[in-house]
Amino acid sequence: MKKNIFGQTIFLKRLIIGFVGLITHRTFRSKKFEIKGSKNLVDLPQTNVLFVSNHQTYFYDVIAMLHVFNSSVRGRIDSVKRPKYLISPKTNLYYIASLETMKKSIITKLLTYAGAVLVQRSWRDSGESVSREIRSEDPDNIKLALEDGWVITFPRGTTDNTKPIRKGTAHIIKSNTPLVVPIKISGFNNVFQRNGLKVINRKKEFSIEIMKPLRKGITDNSIEQITTELENIIN
Repeated sequence: MKKNIFGQTIFLKRLIIGFVGLITHRTFRSKKFEIKGSKNLVDLPQTNVLFVSNHQTYFYDVIAMLHVFNSSVRGRIDSVKRPKYLISPKTNLYYIASLETMKKSIITKLLTYAGAVLVQRSWRDSGESVSREIRSEDPDNIKLALEDGWVITFPRGTTDNTKPIRKGTAHIIKSNTPLVVPIKISGFNNVFQRNGLKVINRKKEFSIEIMKPLRKGITDNSIEQITTELENIIN
């Protein structure tokens, strides 16, 4: 069977994305969910695209993007009402996730197979502050994912919006010169469990907005300048 750059079986990955999509589709086809700007996904390059987003829940932020991205590339703009896009979903779509978070259960391992690029956080582990070197394989794996397709990252590295933007995303941008596309999510923390898969309130509105790509010149800036620009975008 054909495998991707990380040695994962593409057929199995499609099955997992489709399964996750089907069991969550009811939530995202709701009138309470608003999608804006997904037309900005249509003409993007097939590779080396980095999506930067604020972060409100461990899992549903990415699940929403799986729905919106796959629906949009199949021609359904700002809508996920028809789940046919789950029959053959995009498999070169990845998201950067904490190794610590994604090793906890069978569900998180399934979600990992759906596209996670696991990194070891250099500044936090098991809820405690730490200070350690970045694993040498982490930048290499992110580079591989960008060379193969689209990558989603959350520059804060946490759902706590009081924390600063980490410089890691600026290093990714500087090293790989991707096309950077901002995403804004709103209201997810009112609808979904922050660190689980429960829907806690179906009556609340929530939304996702895909913005236009940033100017390509951002890669010419310093790490500090890129980090400041990301801070302004995410806030």
